[in-house]
Amino acid sequence: MIPQISQAPGLVQRVLDFLEALKQNGFSGDTATSYADRLTMATDNSIYQLLPDAVVFPRSTGDVALLARLATEERFKALTFSPRGGGTGTNGQALNTGIVVDMSRYMNRILDINVEQGWVRVEAGVIKDQLNQYLRPFGYFFSPELSTSNRATLGGMINTDASGQGSLVYGKTSDHVLGLRAVLLGGDMFDTRAMPVPLAETIAQEDTPEGRIYDAVLNRCREQRALILEKFPKLNRFLTGYDLRHVLSDDLQTFDLTRILTGAEGTLAFITEARLNITPLPKVRRLVNIKYDSFDSALRNAPFMVEAKALSVETIDSKVLNLAREDIVWHSVSELITNVPNKEMLGLNIVEFAGDDQALIDGQMEKLCERLDDLIAKQEAGVIGYQICGDLSGIERIYNMRKKAVGLLGNAKGQAKPLPFAEDTCVPPQHLADYITEFRQLLDSHNLSYGMFGHVDAGVLHVRPALDMCDPQQEVLMKQISDQVVALTAKYGGLLWGEHGKGFRAEYSPAFFGETLYDELRRIKAAFDPLNRLNPGKICPPLGVDEPMMKVDAVKRGTLDRRIPIDIRTSFRGAMECNGNGLCFNFDVRSPMCPSMKITGNRIHSPKGRAALVREWLRLLAEQGVDPVALEQQLPQQRLSFRTLIEKTRNSWRVGKGEYDFSHEVKEAMSGCLACKACSTQCPIKIDVPSFRSRFLQLYHTRYLRPVRDYMVAGVESYTPLMAKAPKVFNFFFKQPWMRELSRSTIGMVDLPLLSSPTLRQQLSGHSAFTMTLEQLEALSEAQRERHVLIVQDPFTTYYDAQVVADFVRLVDKLGYQPVLLPFSPNGKAQHIKGFLTRFAKTARKTADFLNRVAKLGMPMVGVDPALVLCYRDEYQEILGDTRGDFQVQLVHEWLQPLLADRPEQPIAGEAWYLFGHCTETTALPASTQQWAAIFARFGATLENISVGCCGMAGTYGHEAKNLQNSLGIYELSWHQALQSLPRQRCLASGYSCRSQVKRIEGNGVRHPLQALLEMMA
Repeated sequence: MIPQISQAPGLVQRVLDFLEALKQNGFSGDTATSYADRLTMATDNSIYQLLPDAVVFPRSTGDVALLARLATEERFKALTFSPRGGGTGTNGQALNTGIVVDMSRYMNRILDINVEQGWVRVEAGVIKDQLNQYLRPFGYFFSPELSTSNRATLGGMINTDASGQGSLVYGKTSDHVLGLRAVLLGGDMFDTRAMPVPLAETIAQEDTPEGRIYDAVLNRCREQRALILEKFPKLNRFLTGYDLRHVLSDDLQTFDLTRILTGAEGTLAFITEARLNITPLPKVRRLVNIKYDSFDSALRNAPFMVEAKALSVETIDSKVLNLAREDIVWHSVSELITNVPNKEMLGLNIVEFAGDDQALIDGQMEKLCERLDDLIAKQEAGVIGYQICGDLSGIERIYNMRKKAVGLLGNAKGQAKPLPFAEDTCVPPQHLADYITEFRQLLDSHNLSYGMFGHVDAGVLHVRPALDMCDPQQEVLMKQISDQVVALTAKYGGLLWGEHGKGFRAEYSPAFFGETLYDELRRIKAAFDPLNRLNPGKICPPLGVDEPMMKVDAVKRGTLDRRIPIDIRTSFRGAMECNGNGLCFNFDVRSPMCPSMKITGNRIHSPKGRAALVREWLRLLAEQGVDPVALEQQLPQQRLSFRTLIEKTRNSWRVGKGEYDFSHEVKEAMSGCLACKACSTQCPIKIDVPSFRSRFLQLYHTRYLRPVRDYMVAGVESYTPLMAKAPKVFNFFFKQPWMRELSRSTIGMVDLPLLSSPTLRQQLSGHSAFTMTLEQLEALSEAQRERHVLIVQDPFTTYYDAQVVADFVRLVDKLGYQPVLLPFSPNGKAQHIKGFLTRFAKTARKTADFLNRVAKLGMPMVGVDPALVLCYRDEYQEILGDTRGDFQVQLVHEWLQPLLADRPEQPIAGEAWYLFGHCTETTALPASTQQWAAIFARFGATLENISVGCCGMAGTYGHEAKNLQNSLGIYELSWHQALQSLPRQRCLASGYSCRSQVKRIEGNGVRHPLQALLEMMA
């Protein structure tokens, strides 16, 4: 039995007092002190881990000002604060002890726009893609680009002066910030903007916190102007922390304090709002994907692309390309980046031309292509081919693949993973190829593998050496390599932090800036934060404060993870290998990952958060000498005893009395998961939360009682066939208000679906689909078997949506085949979801044996519901391994597509149909929507895919009372709006849970695509 885990770090009383004072003074945001909430803020996309004392989520600038004002009370002066945005920093910029101030949950409003003057005003928590989605109808966009644009907050971008693809033309974030609203510790608020120097001098004379800051910055930047110009590198990327170089304009007539705050990593003030300039969307965009025989060839050929007046040149090496080929993202770009016959593509340059003059853009592109044709003909420069992409959809798909490169590297095989610590170096572009040659020699000397990609036009390349931070020797090697890379970049006139900020790497700042200029940075820090209370340990300490800086070899995730035995780390790979890339924070409601995160805004309800909690749970177990894998192996032999029941009852009673066990916090996070499995394919690391969720629930309930609804859900395939023998009787009771209230109050289930009446057997009365036995099928000749289709029943469509199965039988008939309904054999999916893994293993083994016997007949087996059919492929393989057998159950479209391949497409006629994909199906089988569209085209019909996220039902999730509001909210995010704009009778959904949710909320449902096909064939 899993023991109680009560070693969670305690809270500081002063922190609790501060949070109570916030509440008493009218703070309108949220505060969080649970171990789970703090753990989700202890990591980012870096290798580090630091546990904060608390997290606060302000709703407004007023909340931040209140927090900052209270912080200066004498009793709270020992507290420190770290602003945080999107949570995907790669160098630990926002990781710290103390109190984390997260502005992403609520401060995400777009406040104002002035198209005539070309600016927009936003709160710090607005996500970049969210802003660009808002700006698109106006014909504008916020141009600084970065790979995490679908979850990166503008506050985070400002604090790290973020930039990426296209920066030679569009610049960095700081080039587009017109002004900031900032809050100092003490609560003073001020707005920054570019102003004439005399006005800045006037403000500097005021005896206010703002005046003292203006005085310090203005004087320091004037006095050290010559040294600043000498030391700051002449690079497109020069992230320093405090941009002393651009506070004063080149003619010394304009002063802009914004430049100090942009890139300051939250060490000077809380940035709550920003006024940003916006850029007109280019009317013409063209992409040329150039393929090379080596990565070195791609690097050395890149300057020529820049000379061709390209907007940007992005490069990718073979390691990243191969990882992309193994990921779901490749499905979207495979036709745009095809292989070259008899050539191996080991490097790729993605070259974009953009502008408003189509003739000019096309001319630039054609000139490049002529040169490429010449290189290919002469077999020079390593160019082996190229492809042009001129449509916006294709361009965006290619960039999405490139953006996923960071996460894909984390999915490399083995214990060692490509890690970010010296991966955004920047050197003059003309030196890049030689620099990278030496960089590779350095890594090769340590026998390391690595992945490379980046912005070669700006001289920035992301190099991630593969190291295992659970190995103390490799942890030491990481610091050694960091030191060597610092020296190497200095040799080529570059710097270590070219794109992702300093964070823990700021320890190298003194050597880079020199003592005099570094002291100037410290004076700036002292003017804003003299007591070193804002994100201490980053950028630099204030002059007069000798507190240490964060170190590159500080405490890392691996330092903690290595305490978990390696066999357990391997067994729980999904949780252990999350690299924090944060793709599960994607704001787009049409993205299927992660519905619970989207509706709650709480990171414990994300794959990243759940993985973090399970890692800590495993670590705490290891400290107690408990092996969860060994316990799992013992469970099948254990029998429920009265003594065990009493112990579980006692433990559960203690829960009600408030006894702490960290397992309860993990359980809370797991209970919010819809088990949609989008994370298992959409996440670059393939973090399969439903898999380790089931394992956790199984072990958790060796100590604590299960709710009755868990047994009800897990047993659905046992009692439903019995109830279906008298559906009218059971439906009569299910409809009664008192029965519904009883279900809600005693079992915790709501809106239970009604059984199909008439039943499937009644609908197909007299049809031969029910009459054939397995023995009769075995007696058929080979020719007869070719005309038979075996329908695999599932509990939901057969007993609750029988019309769909009956219509499939009729569809098979119309296509000239003999349908045969196989005897119902439980699938077990519900048992897996609720963590009854021992029962699930028995169910899966029995059904697999049956289906393997049937598979020997050589007839196609087809199931109707995606979630249940895909369970045979995924969960069955996971639980049974090699004993699963070779049986294959197809989905309807998988059977239909090859069957209709030779059928000529009919002329398109009539109104279009609209397909709402099942989230499990569309993520596991990304081609499914296109395949359905191709099938419809054979019948002269158009089928349009409607891009939506999860419907919020996900099996029984939406029927559990505790999930009801979230279920309805998830549906509202994307499904409701899409359905309101389309004719309901033309809308289709392949998933039973999706159709059930639509019927529950909208009052009338939608049909399965096969039913539309049957209608067309009538």
